[in-house]
This record gives sequence, C-alpha cells and structure tokens, in this order.
Amino acid sequence: MPMNQSTSPPQVPGMLPVEASYIENILRLNKGKLATVYTTFENNKEWNAKIFKGIIEAAGRDHLIISDPQTGKRYLIPMVYLDYITFDEEIEYDYPYGGAGLATYSPR
Repeated sequence: MPMNQSTSPPQVPGMLPVEASYIENILRLNKGKLATVYTTFENNKEWNAKIFKGIIEAAGRDHLIISDPQTGKRYLIPMVYLDYITFDEEIEYDYPYGGAGLATYSPR
C-alpha cells in the first residue's frame, strides 16, 4: 500500500460515520494546555479518587501524559482510570477528527 494513502473504516450507506473523535485525538489537539484530570482507582483503600493538574504532553489510545508546571513531575495515567477532564480555557475540537462533519449525512 502506498504511504500517502490513508485507510478509513468502511461506511454503511444511510448510517452515521464511524466515530473518529476519540478522547486521545481531542487531547492531542489540546497538547500544551493546562488540564485538570479526574481519575478513579477502584478497590484502592488509600485513595479511591485522585485529581491531577498539569500540562498535556501526550496522549495515546490507552494513556495520557501530563506534567505539573509547579513541580516538574510527570504523570503517566492509564485511560482506564480516567473519569473526565476539565480545562480553564477553550479547547480545540475537530469532529469527527480529521474527517467530514455530519452535515453531509441525512437524519436517521
């Protein structure tokens, strides 16, 4: 397959496009922004819930990396523990990520 050719999931006629606005893509669009990350660690007696505040450095399918600007400490947070994220500023968001919008699809 040529390197410049992109692969995309097949679309079913009459259906909405396959979701491509994954959380890691939204986080990548907001790399460098300060975020508050809320997590829950089930069955942990010491701390069931933890809040991290830091600059988004990277995001993957299963993880988020943030750095605390005050201490320089970096956190690698598995997505499985992620509840939600807040930002104190407007976030970048492209729906669906890198593709056409829903305007071209008829309602169901």
